[in-house]
Amino acid sequence: MSDIQQITSKLWEMANDLRGSMDASEYKNYILAFMFYRYLSEHQENYLLNEDILDIEDGESVNDAYIREASGEDLADYLEDISSSLGYAINPNDTWTSLIGKVNNSEIIPEDYQNIFDNFNSNCQLNANSEEDFSGIFSDINLGDSRLGSSINERTKSLNGIVNLINDVNFKSDDGKDILGEIYEYLIGQFAANAGKKGGEFYTPHQVSNILAKIVTSDVDANDEAFYVYDPTMGSGSLLLTVGQQLDCDVPIKYYGQEKNTTTYNLARMNLMMHDVSYKNMDLSNADTLESDWPDGIDENGIDQPRVFDAIVANPPYSQKWDNDSSKLKDPRFSDYGKLAPKSRADYAFLLHSLYHLNETGTMAIILPHGVLFRGGAEEKIRKTLIEKNYLDTVLGVPANLFYGTSIPTVILVLRKNRQNRDILFIDASKEFKKGKNQNELTDEHIDKIIKTYKDRCDVDKYAHVASFDEIEENDFNLNIPRYVDTFEEEEPIDLDEVLANLKEDDEKIAKLEDEINEQLKILGVIK
Repeated sequence: MSDIQQITSKLWEMANDLRGSMDASEYKNYILAFMFYRYLSEHQENYLLNEDILDIEDGESVNDAYIREASGEDLADYLEDISSSLGYAINPNDTWTSLIGKVNNSEIIPEDYQNIFDNFNSNCQLNANSEEDFSGIFSDINLGDSRLGSSINERTKSLNGIVNLINDVNFKSDDGKDILGEIYEYLIGQFAANAGKKGGEFYTPHQVSNILAKIVTSDVDANDEAFYVYDPTMGSGSLLLTVGQQLDCDVPIKYYGQEKNTTTYNLARMNLMMHDVSYKNMDLSNADTLESDWPDGIDENGIDQPRVFDAIVANPPYSQKWDNDSSKLKDPRFSDYGKLAPKSRADYAFLLHSLYHLNETGTMAIILPHGVLFRGGAEEKIRKTLIEKNYLDTVLGVPANLFYGTSIPTVILVLRKNRQNRDILFIDASKEFKKGKNQNELTDEHIDKIIKTYKDRCDVDKYAHVASFDEIEENDFNLNIPRYVDTFEEEEPIDLDEVLANLKEDDEKIAKLEDEINEQLKILGVIK
């Protein structure tokens, strides 16, 4: 871990120096994209070496052999061979090693940077199965941005600085472990923290992700053929990755996600692949989740069925506006609940979309603002129906100011479809946190206590309560946590005699000090 901390701290410091006046949320597109390009290039180089595809001569590098052999008429064959295995292929003159050579030898020309990304998008022989995963992944790199420099040469110099910075990073720890994914994840978090409100739209702090991941993986069967996890508002993909990291068995993981923002969608694709997720094990979509439902599956009889998943995690944008046209009441995601989420607050729309895609034995955990627990109108109707259908399992209140860009307190709702009991577990973890400079933090101890309470499912004084259906019905289906978890602390009784004695003693001390001050003023001749 010390390797990662040293590398990432230095990298962040140098990146800040390089970006100058450019906003952090925009600069990330450059440094993270070039880091990903280096990863792809080195991944390809390892493939060429390990598969003995090249006839490497004595003293020759893998890249030199690739340039020599994959030239002219043979280039297309090499690109097809590589892309059939990796899903992509990079031309010999566009590899990271070739790029660094040009920079070091001052042979780089302004068009070179544009060419490597254009060539990847158009000439890299993406195979049919991987085109969706790689196509347009570098489309957000605006090499003509004047904030990189007022002239082409100045912009090229800025890009050279980014390339050299990334090239100097050792992506291996002292023990040989690949730490590229951790470095990338750190930078995503740092850019989110420095991007203000924008950052909170695509990044969930790791300790919060850990809670959701531990919850949705708590019942995974080691004998399952595969584990399917879905995030309908995946942002940078960090929450999906945390779920995968929590699995302590060898069940293959399939990652599914949808993200509206194209830049963030590209970031998620890079993030998953740099954490060694094969394009074959990920299915990510760039679309509006509420307007473009996740593609349905086809059952054995050829009938359309909703695609369902073993686990669903989500941290959607809070109280976002959406188009709640009445026609959506016919949408199978929302039709069973009698009302649509209000136009000004899509919180329950995201919840119902996610629940629709949860399988009968799966677990779903979603982060929402506290208002979903008690607001009236359409939200009250949806909330009541969810409880009557027995889908709501746990209400977990977490501390305020955990997320980038917002300080509001939030709640994690856990839902299941195959519940055998009708009670709901309430956990009030809102007061247990480590105070941070900008954001509050949850320690491992805080997380362990939350997960233990979730699994034990029993009352804990001033922390958790298992409420029966009747109790919730008596509260008119209002789920505000203080109604169920009493956190009131009795104040210690006040000894009035002691208070009066202390006041008398203070008065005597004040009188004595006043006499001493007056004596000094007389000596100085200020008073007579």
